[in-house]
Parts: sequence; C-alpha cells; structure tokens
Amino acid sequence: MVPSDAGGGLMRGDLLSDPVEGLDEALAVVDAFDEALVAGLLRPGPAQAAGVSGLAGAVAGTPLAARVAEAAEKAAAGTGGEDHFVALAAARNALLGSVHDALVQRIDEAVGRPVEGDETAGPEPVAAVPEPSANLLAAARSWLCDLARGGWRGLDHELVAGAAPVVAAMLPEPGMRRRAALLDGFAAELAASCPGATLERVPVRRWADLWSRALLLTVPGSAGAGAVGTATGRLLPLGVDVQEHATAVQAQVHAVLEPAGGGAPRLVRASVSAPKPDTVVGAGLWQLLRPRMSLLGAVGEGRSAQVEAMPVTAEGDLLWDDALARTGEPADAFATARVMLSAATAARVEPLDRHPVRIAVPVLLEGYAAREGEDGLAFEVAGRLLAVDTDRIPAAGPLTPEAVAASHACVGLLRWDAGEFLLQPLAVETTVRKKTVAVHAGAWAGGTSDKTGVRAEKAATDAVAVLRERAGRLLRT
Repeated sequence: MVPSDAGGGLMRGDLLSDPVEGLDEALAVVDAFDEALVAGLLRPGPAQAAGVSGLAGAVAGTPLAARVAEAAEKAAAGTGGEDHFVALAAARNALLGSVHDALVQRIDEAVGRPVEGDETAGPEPVAAVPEPSANLLAAARSWLCDLARGGWRGLDHELVAGAAPVVAAMLPEPGMRRRAALLDGFAAELAASCPGATLERVPVRRWADLWSRALLLTVPGSAGAGAVGTATGRLLPLGVDVQEHATAVQAQVHAVLEPAGGGAPRLVRASVSAPKPDTVVGAGLWQLLRPRMSLLGAVGEGRSAQVEAMPVTAEGDLLWDDALARTGEPADAFATARVMLSAATAARVEPLDRHPVRIAVPVLLEGYAAREGEDGLAFEVAGRLLAVDTDRIPAAGPLTPEAVAASHACVGLLRWDAGEFLLQPLAVETTVRKKTVAVHAGAWAGGTSDKTGVRAEKAATDAVAVLRERAGRLLRT
C-alpha cells in the first residue's frame, strides 16, 4: 500500500483480503468446543460430546494428542477432572495459536517486515521471579473447573463467589497479581450476568477465552519469568493506543527502538495503566497516567526518548522505569514510519499469548482513498478495501473519525477481528489550508492548550478532587 522503497509498513493489500487456508476449519472446532461450555460438562449431551471430541481430533497429529484424547473421553462422559480440563484448555489455546501464527505470517508477507527468530541474539538475561504458592494456583484451578462443569447457563452467585477468597489471597503476592486481576475481572463479569439461565445472549467466545487462559495460568511456571533482558538506545514513538474501562485505563506506546550498539531496529511497546473513577473520561485520563510514565510527555511533545538498560520482555514490552529514560530530540512519527518501520524486527509471541485478539502490528498506509459505506469507513488501495476501526479512536485526543476519513497517510495498528483484518488509526496526515497536518491520538498525552482538551482536564481535576475529599471524610468518620 506504499512503495516498496519508502520504508513503509504495509505492502501487499491483496494478501490481507485473500483467504487463509485452514483458518475457518480451525475456528469452527473452537466454536463447537466453546458451545459445549455454555451448558457445562457435568452432564454433557451428544452435541457437547461432539464439540469436545472435535477438539481432540484437531490436535491428533500433535504432541498433545494422547493427553487431549483421554481428556475428551472423560469430559464427554461427565467425569472430567482438573488435569483433563487443563488439557482441553491447552488444546484450545494451541488451535487458536495456530490461527494466530497463520495470520501473523500473512501480515509478515504483506508488510515485508523481518521477524526475530530463535537464533536472534538477545540481551543479557535477568533473574526470574520465583513461582508463587502452588496452593493458590490449585484453588484457582478448582474454581475454574467448577465453572466448566456448571457451564455459563448454570451460573449463580454462589458459584461465582467462589473466586473471591482466591483473589483476596492472591493479591498480596506480587507474582500472583497477573492471575488475580484476570480472575477478579472474569468473576465480576460472571457475577453481573447471574443467573446464567436467564441470559438472552452468552458471550461464548469471550468467556471461553477468559476461562481457558485463566486455567492455563494456574499451571506452575505458566506466567513466565517477566523481563528477560535490557534495552539501551533511542526510542522513536509511532503512536499511542488507549484502552479504557469503567474502572481502569491503559495507554500503550508503540515505538521503534534504535539499539545503541548498532544492529537492526526493533518494534517495542511501553505500557502504563491506572485505576480510575468512572467520572474521569476523555482527556482527563492523561492526568491519571502522566505521573506514572514520563514517556507520555515525550509523545505529546513529539520527541524521542533515550533509554538506558531498560528491562524488556521477550515479546518486546519495555517495563518502564522513569529513572532509566530521558526525553530526547524531536521525532516525527511519520518520518520514523517511512524510514524505519519496514526494517524494524518484530519479536516472537510467547506460546500462551498466541491468540488472534493479540495481533496489533504497526503499519504505514499512504496513497489510499477513504470510502464510507454501510459497514463504516474503509481505505481503498489498488481496488482492495481495508476496514478502519474508528470505534477504537480514543476520546482522549484530537484524532477523530472525520480526520481519518479526510487523511492521505495513516500510521496504525493492523488487527484481526470477526474474520477480517482491521486498521486502528494511531495518527493521520491530512491537508488543512493546503498544508499537511499530522493529527495524533496521543497528542494530548503530555498536556494540551486545545480548548476541548483543557475543559476535559479541568473536569477531571474537579472530579478527582471531589472524590479525594469524600474519601478523606470517610476515613475520618
């Protein structure tokens, strides 16, 4: 979608619209197993037994074959134990992992970007985090298996409440907080949907995803070792992805890292999250995030950052520490994308994280025409349409669907959802009064003089002040 010598990210739009062999069949097997979890596996019927058996058949030629076949047989008979449910979750994860790999391979072919291989020399390793209590993992696994037996239609408050003591025991343990957050959020969703028998619509894929991931994280050692090395060099931001929920917000900066010692540039991410009251929205979110990561200030000012021995995971996630970074020279995201993006290596994804929903590949598009249709906005290049996910554009910045529709260049994240590739815009170039102007989703990250942004920040300041005053009164009484 840009000339091959321009350094841009997305080259072959036709590859993104062509079918991927075996993808539909793999997803059909996952769907059938997920449907089996709706009614539960305590007394499975013929359709549920077929869904479980289909999962075993899909991994028959893999090292999982014998264990999953036994698990499917036990589950279909209603006698599945914890080890059997773990095996079924592993098979489901492996199948979705194969879908992830096929889609990422297609993106690699379309973008023409190198990917780190196993032979890539990595940074010096750091010490692994000791594995936390096995008893807590076993308690979480027991609750998750009870969910599978009861099914989503069998949900009640007593069943869901079984997660509360497990989460409470996990939270004080630093090595358990990842699992605790997942279990707590999952349990909250289930509690809000009780009783399951009266639900008009069950989020089948979502709950099966959460269940299987949580169950696999109860296997000792599954949470990984955290940071595996350090990164030193110049960080060139591409854009910010903001993810907001009623009680939490996260900003993820996608960037290119130029290693100080030379070598190929790398695609990396740096994330920061914070709890929030539901009254803080829009540009006010930056007030919660800004004090936690100085990189947001550099992004807002359009500057690079110098990092020194910053911890980084194998998947390219920087574990940000302000003491290890300083703001650098001005850096234009579009210049970075045009010159360096196609040459930047992308880290391999860890096995447990291989899932289509995790795909978010930075790309550059130019020379397209915006098309507004019944299904929303799309970019047309060489006769091919790429859907644009304008719903992901955050209200915490000046980027709008209208600006995207009027643009002629876009830096965004290539995602996959509901059977097609989608583009999430992070920044666009558009023409205003015959001049090219860049509009970034994260432009207000470090502060803004924009009237809309200033009003939102003031409203957030007032809301937080009121909440703090009320909390102080409660503590004094």
